[in-house]
Amino acid sequence: MTDTPQDSGPGTPEEIEPDATPLLAPADGVPTLAMYPSDIADAAEFLASGSGPFAIDAERASGFRYSNRAYLVQIRRRGAGTVLIDPVNHGADPIATMAPVARVLATDEWVLHAADQDLPCLAEIGMVPPSLYDTELAGRLAGFDRVNLAAMVQRLLGLQLMKGHGAADWSKRPLPAEWLNYAALDVEVLLELRDAVAAVLEEQGKSDWAAQEFEHLRTYVAPPTRRDRWRRTSGIHKIRNPRALAAVRELWTTRDDIAQRRDIAPGRILPDSAIVNAATTDPDTAEKLTALPIFGGNRQRRSAQVWLDALARARRSEDMPTSSDPQSGPPPASRWARRKPEAAARLDAAKAALADLSQRLTVPAENLLTPDTVRRLCWDWTPPASPDDVPAAVEAFLADAGARRWQRELTVPILSDALRAAATVGDPETPVSEESADHEG
Repeated sequence: MTDTPQDSGPGTPEEIEPDATPLLAPADGVPTLAMYPSDIADAAEFLASGSGPFAIDAERASGFRYSNRAYLVQIRRRGAGTVLIDPVNHGADPIATMAPVARVLATDEWVLHAADQDLPCLAEIGMVPPSLYDTELAGRLAGFDRVNLAAMVQRLLGLQLMKGHGAADWSKRPLPAEWLNYAALDVEVLLELRDAVAAVLEEQGKSDWAAQEFEHLRTYVAPPTRRDRWRRTSGIHKIRNPRALAAVRELWTTRDDIAQRRDIAPGRILPDSAIVNAATTDPDTAEKLTALPIFGGNRQRRSAQVWLDALARARRSEDMPTSSDPQSGPPPASRWARRKPEAAARLDAAKAALADLSQRLTVPAENLLTPDTVRRLCWDWTPPASPDDVPAAVEAFLADAGARRWQRELTVPILSDALRAAATVGDPETPVSEESADHEG
């Protein structure tokens, strides 16, 4: 059983942050951007001349492009320095062109900050880590109140990273010099940050927890994209009418097709607010459509017939969606007390137990167990015949849900107690129908 740390150790939220020294430019200057296959091969040789882990970052064009591809890759290694690579501007197959770099990177650990954001786009160009260290996730496990890169660099290294161009359109070419300076600084001290936060975790007794989390993240395979992605349209919760929901679905699908074809972020084609507005009012002429906010602009006027056709398809559709999402798991917790009171009691007890454990360990509750896992456990829970069998049943449920060993060791005992304590609350023999609950909630 993993030893349970009882104090938070250094580097926790209670510590006073040191005065910070501004970090304005890389110590060795901004490297020349490697754009062509020969440049990228040279960058690979340069990295191979160093030793130890690789600090890695990638810049995307989220909010500007439909794809999540990497438009810039930054890599730093001790004994070699930093390279900046353009993986898309050389007109060749990016996987083949990046292969020399990928082979070098396969020889040692990768250090990233918020690795879950960058690993997918790096995998698209053939780069997969042999081992991983995520400094943001390490900061969460260490109990830091702020885990963005700048905050952690300031807390642990006493350096101040200037706010820069993280939200910029990195598909722009040529890349401005100040953007490249910002990008190089993102990996300038990442290896030192890794060592500093690792020392904190070691003192707190959490190094093994972190290793399990990093390996889970490295090997994680995302589930297939859900079919009903249109249900994530912002503001859709206001719509109950099936015909209006069908209109949201058709408008969203039309927008997604256009965005994918043109590689433009969907919100730049048509914002969610306009989709919900059009679905609710259901205009059937160009005059009515262009009288709505957003649709009256010149660009939307030119596309008016595209949106009118989508609305017309919704009116003709025989496949009427309902307001509930069949793939979303348990209903909102606010409805549990009416629909399934015993589940509501279990959730209250489980959340209280996890909150207490979170405070004692200075680890966010969502890192102890994902909220979705806790909800599903409490909603789907069927008590075993004997109370003595509860821990084994909880262990099996959490293992199936993907909880890591350290998480199960810590949470199975407290969740078992919470489920047993809540067993007498509620009356499972008299559930409230979903329709009634919806009308009441």
